[in-house]
Amino acid sequence: MAAPTIDTQKNDQIIKELIAAYWSELETIQNYIAASTNLAGIRAQEIKESLRTDIPDELGHAQQLARRIHVLGGTIPGSKDFRATQDTLQPSKDTRDVVAVIRGVLDAEASAIQQYHKIVELCDGVDYVTQDMCITIMGDEQEHHREFLEFLAEYEAPQERESAVRV
Repeated sequence: MAAPTIDTQKNDQIIKELIAAYWSELETIQNYIAASTNLAGIRAQEIKESLRTDIPDELGHAQQLARRIHVLGGTIPGSKDFRATQDTLQPSKDTRDVVAVIRGVLDAEASAIQQYHKIVELCDGVDYVTQDMCITIMGDEQEHHREFLEFLAEYEAPQERESAVRV
């Protein structure tokens, strides 16, 4: 019995969206390296360490995506095709602006979650292997997002208390 095949147009759409997710993971790695290196100050240490430990996870996601793109008959693009999109995660001139980095991470993770959700829906009933992989990766991204929401709550709370005292 022959294995069922995915319609060519649907397969091409899935590959296109997997490539978008692949680029996002690689851009996230680059920005996490920059942020975990550039941030300065005692308050930045926990954020820097969290970003450093997330880098291998993001690299693993990119590698999984590349393998799946290849299995589906796509070509993993080279660096000349890359276009950066993570505006809020770009290095700040203020190396102590931990909250800006946290917000940038939240934006990147929310964008990744949205992209994986899009792929999960696109694959529904058509490509269960890609769907399962993207559900798992989306879960990882949701964990990262939750962690940084908690960081944001901790880092904004002292600033709000300081503002209230000054008034």
